[in-house]
Amino acid sequence: MTPGPEPRRVRASTEGPARTVVVAGKRAVAEAIRAGVASEVLLADGATRTQGLREVLQAAAVARVPVRSVPRAELDAQASHHQGVVAHVASPSVRSLSERELAAYPFGFDAIVVVLDGVTDPQNLGAAARSADAAGASMLITRTRRAADVTPAAIRASAGALLHLPHARVANISRAIERLQGAAFTVVGLASDADDGIYDYPCPPGRVALVAGDEGRGLSRLARERCDVVVSIPMRGHVSSLNASAALAAALYGYVLPSRAAGSVVGTRR
Repeated sequence: MTPGPEPRRVRASTEGPARTVVVAGKRAVAEAIRAGVASEVLLADGATRTQGLREVLQAAAVARVPVRSVPRAELDAQASHHQGVVAHVASPSVRSLSERELAAYPFGFDAIVVVLDGVTDPQNLGAAARSADAAGASMLITRTRRAADVTPAAIRASAGALLHLPHARVANISRAIERLQGAAFTVVGLASDADDGIYDYPCPPGRVALVAGDEGRGLSRLARERCDVVVSIPMRGHVSSLNASAALAAALYGYVLPSRAAGSVVGTRR
């Protein structure tokens, strides 16, 4: 891969562009550029031109995103664990959809939707979004209250997936589940105490929504009651549960995607 042009040396501003967040780390910055939301990239003086950094520079060159070389202390003041590069990024587009609007969304015939019921840890939100995006999910749905927001830490944990994956925040998860069911989704809740495991209950065909709750509290009572079926992830070791992102990854790749392996189209996000 041919690296982009060398950044010019300029003095960095102490403030980023208005209405932006700082995204740190090579992979997250590269994804921000590719998603078309990066307004500028700041590169630490003397940063080693690793493969990851060359990909950032190449993406910036293709997208014509300005790259500025700044003292490393400037990056330290803006983000931790930045790997020598940060980007100023337009705030991710998170729509606050009404449940009625959610029902009218143009989902594909075998769409996958991931629903997080009260996940409050930004790292867990980011990891869940990363798994959902990798599995070709059409949308991530979270609550507007008492739930993690899209922060720089969440974006970094998602490896940039939160900059690509359609994300809706709704006021009421149980009503959102009802609207999904009205749009021909089978809603599957994940709970450690469910009677059936993911290998005991075949994944339904067509549209499927996976619902995961907070690691400590699990699914809320109303959300659990609204699900069509509730299943557990088999646990063979010493720990008794998985956090939401790990449970989702296991369910997506051990339950939903295998059911679509025989010729189904996954990941089109139609």
